[in-house]
Amino acid sequence: MKSQQNNWKEKLHEIIYEADTKEGKIFDVILLIAILSSVLFVMLESVNHIQLKYGTLLNIGEWLLTILFSFEYIFRIISINKPTKYIFSFYGIIDFLSTIPNYLSIFFLGTHSLIALRALRLLRIFRILKLARYIGESNNFIKALKASRAKIAVFLFFVLILCIILGTLMYLIEGGDNGFTSIPRSVYWAIVTLTTVGYGDIAPNTPFGQLIASIIMILGYGIIAVPTGIVSSEMVKTQDLHLNTQVCLNCGEDGHDDDAIFCNHCGTKLNI
Repeated sequence: MKSQQNNWKEKLHEIIYEADTKEGKIFDVILLIAILSSVLFVMLESVNHIQLKYGTLLNIGEWLLTILFSFEYIFRIISINKPTKYIFSFYGIIDFLSTIPNYLSIFFLGTHSLIALRALRLLRIFRILKLARYIGESNNFIKALKASRAKIAVFLFFVLILCIILGTLMYLIEGGDNGFTSIPRSVYWAIVTLTTVGYGDIAPNTPFGQLIASIIMILGYGIIAVPTGIVSSEMVKTQDLHLNTQVCLNCGEDGHDDDAIFCNHCGTKLNI
């Protein structure tokens, strides 16, 4: 009896967490369609004339998808030996946040709670983050971001210092008469200009100030390219690491090498 239960659990785990079987691929495709449909429903509900005309149908469709996601969430919990590993993981939290609003809407009734309820239902947009689970390159991208976080942090600190210096300089050059009424406001202008956003609410009027602004604008294009180069170099390194879709039945760890037989986190034999 226990052996049959373990076999059922392993089969459910392979379908839900892995994509190297026909059943697993079908499950992922269905879930992808459901996620995209749910996000589409949220977007359509925000359009007044569509909500007035098709609000009931959208609500029914949303409840059907909510029930589907609820079963998915429950199956993910019971198909792993350490449920808390999934529950408190990034994707587990996203799954919970994207499913719970519809159920909470049952208890939030009355005119005063409708505004809060509307904001609460917007949490369903979190479901689009679940798409990252089905994009193979997302794991490599996440690994590249983690590997380059120290370099990016140093770079952002340098940019912050540069904006403070440039903002202070413009405050001294332009002064309050030209809109640079304080150093913080001048630093705000430097950030907006350096990122090439350029709202236009503050602009230098003196020739020297305009010269510095031109230099900052040109400098901004180079600064934008730096984080991209840092992350890209790390992604090139991770491309040599071939990962499979195996997820440990015991601890939920993923990202194993193609030839891995045991989990690199807890040592449990993988379902290969």
